[in-house]
Amino acid sequence: MGERNVNNKKIIGIIGAMEEEVARLKEQMEETEVTTKASMEFCKGRLMGKEVVVVRSGIGKVNAGICTQILVDEYDVCAVVNTGIAGSLRAEIDIGDIVLSTDALQHDMEATAFGYPVGQIPRMDTLSFMADAKLREIAKAACERVNPEIHVHEGRVVSGDQFISDKEKKNWLIENFHGYCTEMEGAAIAQAAYLNGIPFLIIRAISDKADDSAHEDYPAFEAKAITHCVRLTAAIVQDYIK
Repeated sequence: MGERNVNNKKIIGIIGAMEEEVARLKEQMEETEVTTKASMEFCKGRLMGKEVVVVRSGIGKVNAGICTQILVDEYDVCAVVNTGIAGSLRAEIDIGDIVLSTDALQHDMEATAFGYPVGQIPRMDTLSFMADAKLREIAKAACERVNPEIHVHEGRVVSGDQFISDKEKKNWLIENFHGYCTEMEGAAIAQAAYLNGIPFLIIRAISDKADDSAHEDYPAFEAKAITHCVRLTAAIVQDYIK
């Protein structure tokens, strides 16, 4: 797929699905200017002394893909970080923990009638989209530093236009994809970044167990999850751009 020369670019794109996820980051920014494109507000400025663009994509894969492409085309970002919350797919990943993506795929993509494995986009040369190893390494060290009260995990993020809240669907995701967490935007951002040759990382704080308790857990743990993401994202920006 496309390759871009990112060596001289020093702007990081930061995407959150909900306003709650990006509002706290905007509060920490300086020298900001806001531009609206595709009904999304792109806030460019300095975070931890480094240039960033922070934007709320809205929920779902289409919003996320459009948002990523605008960051590439209009701001020439050197990397994309997607922050947010997700449901856990593994027993050892507790509510409040952080998952860093090794890779991401779309669990609601299904073209098995044409010989593709479930999750693979037809005529793409990969089942999943690999996250940037350097970003993940920086994020892991940063998370252990700024969020010492929680655990950080590295694994596959599976995305689809569904809020997973029943055990049967959760078990299907585990059996087919061996994912670490499930949410609604990350793999679309990963695909857009892959097509443009841009490094990316998906950060997910766990807000629920993606089962029959999800509706009950989500509101109670959302605020704590966002706090962990905000701390981590600011630390990544500081450490990634020198």
